[in-house]
Amino acid sequence: MIEVSRLVKRHGSRAVVDDVNFTALPGRVTGLLGPNGAGKSSTLRILLGLDRATSGTALIDGSPYRSLQRPLWKVGAMLDGPGANKGRTARAHLRWVAQSNAIPTRRVDEVLELTGLGDAAKRRIGGFSLGMGQRLGIAAALLGNPDVLVLDEPTNGLDPDGIRWTRRFLRSLADDGKAVLVSSHLMSEMENTADDFVVIARGRVLAAGTAAEVTGTHNSLEDAFFALTDEHTEYRGTGTGTGTGTGTDEATS
Repeated sequence: MIEVSRLVKRHGSRAVVDDVNFTALPGRVTGLLGPNGAGKSSTLRILLGLDRATSGTALIDGSPYRSLQRPLWKVGAMLDGPGANKGRTARAHLRWVAQSNAIPTRRVDEVLELTGLGDAAKRRIGGFSLGMGQRLGIAAALLGNPDVLVLDEPTNGLDPDGIRWTRRFLRSLADDGKAVLVSSHLMSEMENTADDFVVIARGRVLAAGTAAEVTGTHNSLEDAFFALTDEHTEYRGTGTGTGTGTGTDEATS
């Protein structure tokens, strides 16, 4: 499981993560939701040992990521897409990732098949569609068959078929007992995918719980999200067609 407790990250006098607390439990998909500048990516980067917290803890099965000897056996992650050399084939990329954590080479073909990329194993990544690239990132996250998955915007830019596949696949991972933490700005999609939700804005958790608990008296999770985050959103539309934003921004941080 993932446990984030009293997490704070400051840049000078500004807190980009401000006393964040939540858990992501095994057998459940947890959606980390928030507008542009909410602190989602900063929280995930601290959780995955890519940045240091000012204070507080972010633990995976009771341990910080940096203390894990072979982290891919414990937690799989995808941040900013697959992060692969476009000149490599899918199989070569995954072999390199597997070797970095002493994962058996046979696992490469297993995850290629799991993510529907078996027929594309010998293709160069530069020729992949966006959806195939997202699947490759998920395949890399699954190499160590970890109990914890952390995925940042896995459906970003995907067509409806790709979104549906990702939704079903994340559900299957949770049904296998894995703790799945997903950062997303797609409210309606996450309402169909996640079991638990953490709504964050300007570094602070505004609500956490099941869909029913977060939605409360609102008609939908989306309505609750906007009600919770409206005053924390950096860009708001004017409703006249002349504004600079729409009230939400697809980029997250």
